[in-house]
Amino acid sequence: MPKRQTGWTEKKIARYYKEGRGQGELGNYKPWLTIQDVPSNGRAHRDIGWKTKREHHLLSDNEYNYFCLLDWSDDVIDIREQFPINREITLKIAELMNIKHPHDSSTQTPIVMTTDFFITLRHGSKFDYIARTIKPESELNSSNVIGKFEIERAYWEEQNIDWAIVTEKDLPKTIIDNLKWLRSSYKLPDATDSNFVTILLKKLSTGTGTILNNLKEFDEQYHLEKGTALALYRHVIANKLVKLEMTKKFDLTAELSTIEVLPLNLKEKRWAT
Repeated sequence: MPKRQTGWTEKKIARYYKEGRGQGELGNYKPWLTIQDVPSNGRAHRDIGWKTKREHHLLSDNEYNYFCLLDWSDDVIDIREQFPINREITLKIAELMNIKHPHDSSTQTPIVMTTDFFITLRHGSKFDYIARTIKPESELNSSNVIGKFEIERAYWEEQNIDWAIVTEKDLPKTIIDNLKWLRSSYKLPDATDSNFVTILLKKLSTGTGTILNNLKEFDEQYHLEKGTALALYRHVIANKLVKLEMTKKFDLTAELSTIEVLPLNLKEKRWAT
């Protein structure tokens, strides 16, 4: 799909607001920027959020990696990426701080600045909000980047919202690799009987031997296509029906004793179909 023209004008900004960009919550949220709107070196990602059930637009590998962590966290209830911040306020901040506000180089139009993630957290009955900007550590010393961050920092401070920069050094590689292995498995594989979830969990909690051998036996016992049990295994991990040590690389040759099968209330099904 061809990318849209990236030049900013007041007319284009007004159209984006009219389209509802940067508005809504959960599945109704529309990011200010999509991967069609910005130049890309091929590292952009689109993925359906487990929490929001909508397509998220992540403009770099680091954004995608951080998104995977957010979507896994029990404390996070909403993830709004490419979140626009109020241009009237950022222009005033830039003027007060004597910093040049980001603008379109061809039209000289001041752009609407965005924060990579605006996140809703829940702690018990309390809701909280935080803002996070994702940037490679190698770019943190750029004067243009520093100026933009100063405006962004001041903006969120004025909103009384916690804001911070996240670099690749803040992203735990093993946990993220594990989560990526699960990303496509949150929903049950097509045409798979959901009763097999319960049956597999029972086998995992009572069996002996390695995880892989038990999965192979499961396919054979129920005459399933090869790999079905593995897909189900990934599914139950993604839905947190099985607990593993996330800081260690998932190992199918490990013993069943290394995983914990959590109690399943069949009256209240807790997995995605």
